Amino acid sequence: MAKQQTDHLMQLIRTLTKSEKRYFRLLVNRNQTSKDILFLQLFNLLDKQKTYEEKVVLEKIPGIKKRQLSNLKAHLYKHLLLSLRLQYRSQNVDIEIRERIDYARILYNKGLYRSSLEILDKAKSMAQNAHMNTLLLEVLDFEKLIEGQYITRSISTRAEELANETRKATTELAQIHTFSNVSLQLYGLYLKLGLVKTQEEKDQVKTFFFNNLPPHVVGNLGFYEKLYLYQAYDWYSLMCQDLRLYYKYSQKWVDLFDESPDMIPIETPLYLKGLHNLLNSLFMVGRYERFINTLLRLEQVDVNYADKPSTNVEGLYHLFLFIHRINRHYMEGTFSEGTQLVPELDIMIKENPYNWDDHRILVFYYKIACLYFGCSDYNKAIDYLNIIINQKNPDFREDTQCFARILSLLAHYELGNEQLVVYQIKSVYRFLIKMEDLHQVQQEILKFLRKLPRLDTRELKHEFIQLKNTLIELRNHPFEKRPFVYLDLISWLEAKITGCTIQDVIKNNFLNKGN
Repeated sequence: MAKQQTDHLMQLIRTLTKSEKRYFRLLVNRNQTSKDILFLQLFNLLDKQKTYEEKVVLEKIPGIKKRQLSNLKAHLYKHLLLSLRLQYRSQNVDIEIRERIDYARILYNKGLYRSSLEILDKAKSMAQNAHMNTLLLEVLDFEKLIEGQYITRSISTRAEELANETRKATTELAQIHTFSNVSLQLYGLYLKLGLVKTQEEKDQVKTFFFNNLPPHVVGNLGFYEKLYLYQAYDWYSLMCQDLRLYYKYSQKWVDLFDESPDMIPIETPLYLKGLHNLLNSLFMVGRYERFINTLLRLEQVDVNYADKPSTNVEGLYHLFLFIHRINRHYMEGTFSEGTQLVPELDIMIKENPYNWDDHRILVFYYKIACLYFGCSDYNKAIDYLNIIINQKNPDFREDTQCFARILSLLAHYELGNEQLVVYQIKSVYRFLIKMEDLHQVQQEILKFLRKLPRLDTRELKHEFIQLKNTLIELRNHPFEKRPFVYLDLISWLEAKITGCTIQDVIKNNFLNKGN
C-alpha cells in the first residue's frame, strides 16, 4: 500500500467515533477468519498510534509478514468503508437508493424480473422525492433494460411513460449541471479576486455570469435548479458588491428549504451554507435584529435537523457558528467579550478535526486579529496578522493578504512604532502594487501614515478629521466599499479624534441606532 494510501488509512481511523469502532469490531467478529483476525489486530494497533510506524506493526503483530502488510492495509481500509456504509445507510438516502439498485441487479441476474422492477419502482420514488436525478436516471435506464428485453405485461403504455420520465429527468439534470457549473466557476473567481475592484472587473464578472446563465422561468424549475440558481446569484452579487441583491438571493436560498423541509436532512450542508450567506448579507447591510434571529436559527440546526450529523456537517456548523458569533461582536462593539471565543477557536484550528482548508483558517486569523485590534490589544493583533503575512503561497484570497498588511501598519502605529511603520510602508506599497490592489482608500491610508512622523501633536487631530471626511466620501463609491468590509477605518479615526477607544465608538454607535 503506497504511502499516500497509508496516510488515508490513518486519517480515516483517526476520524472514527467510539460507536463506529464498536460497529466495525462487531461486524468483523461476526464471521472471523484468520485474515480477519490479522486485520482486526492491525486496526487495534493503528488505533493506538498517532503516526504509522511499520517497524512497530511488524514487532507487535508477529503473524503479519512484511510482504503481506500492504495488502492487509488495503483490506482493512476496504472493510472500514464497508462498515461505515452499512452503519449509515439509513441516514443517507442516496446510499439507500443505490442499495436498492444493487438488490434489483441481483434479482435481475437471477431472472426474477418482476421482483426487480418492484424494488426499482421504490428506488425511483425515493429518488424523485429527494430530487436526485442522477440516481433517477440510473433507475430509469435499468427499468428500460428490463422492459425492453422481457415481456412483463406491466401496462401497455409503459414504454411511453418511461421515455417521458427519462426526457424530463435528463432535461432537469442538464439544467442543474449548467446552474451548478456557473456557481462553481464564480466561486473560483471569488477566491482569486475577492470583491471587484474596477469597472472592468465588474463587467468581466457580469458578462461571464449572464452569458453562462441558461434561459429559465423560475416557477418551472425544480429544487436543485433553484438552489444552484440562487447560489450563482449570491456569488455574482457578492463579487459585484450589490449587497441588496446578495441579501435577496440569500433569503431565497433559505426560503427554498423552508418550502421543502424534507430536503434539510438530505442537504444539511447546503442549508447551512444558505444560512451562512444570509447572515453574511445581514452583517454587511447592518440588519442587527434579523442577524440575531438568523444566528439563533443557525445555533438550533444541530438540534433540529442533524440528530446524527456527519463530520462534514459538524465542520460546517462550527465554522459558520464561529464566523457569525465573531461578527456579532463586531456589530455590537463588544471586542473584549469576543476574544473569549479565541482559545476554543485556536484549539480547533490547531487540531483541525474537520479538515478546514488554509483559506478558511487564514480568514479566521484575520477575524481574530480584528477582535484584538478592536479591544486595543495591538500586540496580539500583530501576532495573528503575521501568520497571514508570512504565508509562502498567498495565491488565494489576495484581499485578506492586502488588508492584513494595512491593519498591521495601523497596529504598529498604535504601539508607537513609527519608524517601523515608515520602513514597512514601502514594503506594503510594493505588495499592493503587485497584487493590483492599490486603490484610493489604500492610497489615502498609506499617504496619511507616511507623513505621520513629521506631524506634531497640534496637527494630528486636523489630519485625522481630514482623512475621516475623505473616507466617508469614498465609502459611497461603488468600488471603494471593499476596504470598509475588512476594516472599520472610520470608527478607528473617530476614536483618534475623540480620544476614545475604537471599541467604545462602535459600541456607542450601535446603542444609538436603537438595536
